[in-house]
Amino acid sequence: MSLRFGFVSTYPPTQCGLATFTASLSSALTASGSDVAQVVRLLESPQPPAGPDVVGDVVAGDPVSLARSLPRLNACDVVVVQHEFGIFGGPDGDEVLTLLAGLTVPSIVVLHTVLTDPSAHQREVLEAVVEIAGSVVCMTDTAHRRLLAGYRVVPDKVSVIAHGAPDLLAAGGRPTARPGPSHRPTVLTWGLLGPGKGIEWAVRAMAELRDLRPAPRYLVVGQTHPKVLAHQGEVYRRGLIDLAADLHLSDTVELDGRYLDGPSLAAVVSSADVVLLPYDSTEQVTSGVLIEAVAAGKPVVATRFPHAIELLATGAGVLVPQRDPANIAAALRRVLTDRPAAAAMARTAAAAAPGLRWSAVADEYRQVAMRLLASAETVAA
Repeated sequence: MSLRFGFVSTYPPTQCGLATFTASLSSALTASGSDVAQVVRLLESPQPPAGPDVVGDVVAGDPVSLARSLPRLNACDVVVVQHEFGIFGGPDGDEVLTLLAGLTVPSIVVLHTVLTDPSAHQREVLEAVVEIAGSVVCMTDTAHRRLLAGYRVVPDKVSVIAHGAPDLLAAGGRPTARPGPSHRPTVLTWGLLGPGKGIEWAVRAMAELRDLRPAPRYLVVGQTHPKVLAHQGEVYRRGLIDLAADLHLSDTVELDGRYLDGPSLAAVVSSADVVLLPYDSTEQVTSGVLIEAVAAGKPVVATRFPHAIELLATGAGVLVPQRDPANIAAALRRVLTDRPAAAAMARTAAAAAPGLRWSAVADEYRQVAMRLLASAETVAA
């Protein structure tokens, strides 16, 4: 049975995690050629038309744009709605409720954030989202537990499906070769840049690894987040460059400000020896970068944010406290100097990879969609 999937989300060329997620899931669902996907973009302000897969736009605060887009969505079999409080219009993104209420076909809402201490209105919005949705997806067990424990929701509506990651080799990466004695190890962080990413603590940690031979380098890849750029410019990036200079690390720390396409990023990730996620957040329940690093079979050093605690528990990496350069440095030293330990982490990560790839994740979404459609047919009968 072929299905027509509708998506409501930010979408490329918008540069954010939800846009990338939607493009990847849409591509995976339609890879066989039997299913079709079309997208309604979420925008803060009107933008030029996008590609042929974008059939409509919903502009925050513009009910006319929503009214124009609903018929397109209702022509689909199932609509997948990405949810973050900040991507919909209205207080705490409550315009999502009008959209969901206007759907006449089954909906799957993907929760990218589940707060432990929401405001009263945030709680009200999220509980209403879950009530209206046909099915709800959390991307980690942590988010699932948090939702069921902290919000009034129907548990049977909620399932857990991992974020999804590309197949590194298929995307343009290469198998990791055993490094030679002159190999300069690479510590890699990638993703949109801005305060809260914790890069400053990682830079300070690199200063404690000066004695290693050959000396490791720290590569940070990614543009500044568009919203950060609009409000703060490149202040954060310049501060990191100045910090590296002050610590005499200009030849060690490299900030690559490009937004890399899939093959280019795959090549960079495949060349890394360890992926570092030094995030300040203690709330983050989903990290696409973390999923992609593990799926690429890379040892990971990450701060103790919820998704890292959950995913690295099997031994695919090392957890460290937030804002703690000394512990970050100690963890990196272990991965970079203890080859058996690093190899064990990489094997553990590689073992988890098949279930994290977009093809497997798309199959799970398709199964949820089929259950919703079967349920709708039963009710109609």
